[in-house]
Amino acid sequence: MEPRLVGPGPYRATRLWNEIIELFRAGMPLRKHRCRFKSYERCFKASEAVDCLHELLGCNQNFGPEVTRDQTVKLLKKFLKNHVIEDIKGRWGKEDFQDDGHLYRFPPSSPLKPYPKKSSFGKEVIKFPDWSEPKAGASQEHILVKPVTVNSEMWYKRHSIAIGEVPACKLVFRRELTQANIEEIWKSMTLSRLQKVLGLNSLDEVLDAKLVNSKHIVQNVYNVNKQGIVTLEDKSKDLPHWILSAMKCLANWPSCSDLKQPTYSGFERDVFKTIVDYFGQMKEPLLTFNFFDVFVSVLG
Repeated sequence: MEPRLVGPGPYRATRLWNEIIELFRAGMPLRKHRCRFKSYERCFKASEAVDCLHELLGCNQNFGPEVTRDQTVKLLKKFLKNHVIEDIKGRWGKEDFQDDGHLYRFPPSSPLKPYPKKSSFGKEVIKFPDWSEPKAGASQEHILVKPVTVNSEMWYKRHSIAIGEVPACKLVFRRELTQANIEEIWKSMTLSRLQKVLGLNSLDEVLDAKLVNSKHIVQNVYNVNKQGIVTLEDKSKDLPHWILSAMKCLANWPSCSDLKQPTYSGFERDVFKTIVDYFGQMKEPLLTFNFFDVFVSVLG
């Protein structure tokens, strides 16, 4: 079995886990061993497993030759805990695997982890506006459509299916989307997309949907400049010009000669310290604690 490059994307950890298990099961030599005057078929020593898996990880482009033997032992401990392997008496579930002569074998059941179903969500995060019944007092536009009756012969000629008389068309009601409708739709789609990216059945464990302000989402979607940066409606709340200049200088360092900045030794550290001091004095962090776990999950 040839190793495959597992690129970034949803469920990468699960794909890596299944990939290395399949390689290990296919490449681990199994033979007869004796232990305390008894023979065991199709098994292997712990040290042999470390040798084999260490070689597989070193040759695999997803891991590389930097993997140590100690890291390989730790991975085999996880294999034993998750029933990828078991001892010759069928025991597993404890991380007591050691690089020694103890005998292990593969269980008959598949140890591969299943992938979450993309289309299954635990529950609806945000309900879409109900378009079935128009609200009292709401602005509506009635579009009159001329009733048309198509008989069986005409329908058959057009569609090759004779199903009898087609009911006449009725009035079509069209409702105008309010700003609140638009904001709720953006919020619902954003949370659904986040839930799909994280591969979760529900966002309850990482996010309180009530804390998500739909107005902020709409602001971030529609108010973007040519550089792809969100602009503020209230310019007075923007960062000071000198902080923006310092961040631009640091981002372009050391090729920022066009900014006519000094080039003494340690200049970039002084600029960084200035930026840190400014943000360190703010009353509230830029990444609020309410959303800290969400950002960590996304980045992970």
